[in-house]
Amino acid sequence: MAWLTDAHIHLSDNEYSDDMEYTLAAMDKMKIRACCVSMDNQSSKATLALSQRNSLILPFIGIHPEKADDDLNTMIGLVTQNSDKISGIGEIGLDKTYVSDESGFSRQVLVFQKMLSLAEQLGKPVSIHSRRTLDEIFSILPSYSIKGVLLHWFSGSKKQLQKAMELDCFVSYGPAMIYSEDKQVLLSQTRIDKILLETDGPVRFSRCFGLKTAQIEFLPSVLFCAAGILNKSYDEMLLVTERNVDSYLGV
Repeated sequence: MAWLTDAHIHLSDNEYSDDMEYTLAAMDKMKIRACCVSMDNQSSKATLALSQRNSLILPFIGIHPEKADDDLNTMIGLVTQNSDKISGIGEIGLDKTYVSDESGFSRQVLVFQKMLSLAEQLGKPVSIHSRRTLDEIFSILPSYSIKGVLLHWFSGSKKQLQKAMELDCFVSYGPAMIYSEDKQVLLSQTRIDKILLETDGPVRFSRCFGLKTAQIEFLPSVLFCAAGILNKSYDEMLLVTERNVDSYLGV
């Protein structure tokens, strides 16, 4: 049986701590793996610890643009010292909503470029936060040779999606796609071999999810929706995403 993979979820977040045993048991029963991303040094250490508890947790560590002031040298050491244990580097990226001036954004760019350089050196995939900064990210990515680049929670324009495909990026869609026509249109125009699925928990979703914290158990619903949009059966779409995840992770 094929495995379903959440390409981007923050399982090391405190929101999940009380129910972690249930979550891990559910993942095993439902055959779901998780690319568990981090925000900073503290959450990266928590992600590494969680991955030691269960092989279904695929650890990604790095500095999120919101946390760009975190200690960069400590993170570089954490990544290099655990290069044989991590599955990738993330969540990294750019986001001007977290800064008030050019100096703050320049710091984000510095951290992002260093994380990309590490990913290139270590041969690791990256999970990128790109809210309203896709054009800036597109200008940076060609300077690095990274096989697995994921633009998580893709919310750009059709033109930007085309650019992402030209750069051979993966893009991921989450629970919002179930009720967002814009996301459904973007999915339909994404290369089939570049589609990944995610929950981005612990984000809360409105509409059919009633503002509940995203659970990894939401993922089959996302897969079912994607299958319908692309005129595939659930099992066909499952095999597509499994192949894509393996390609993204380089396994």
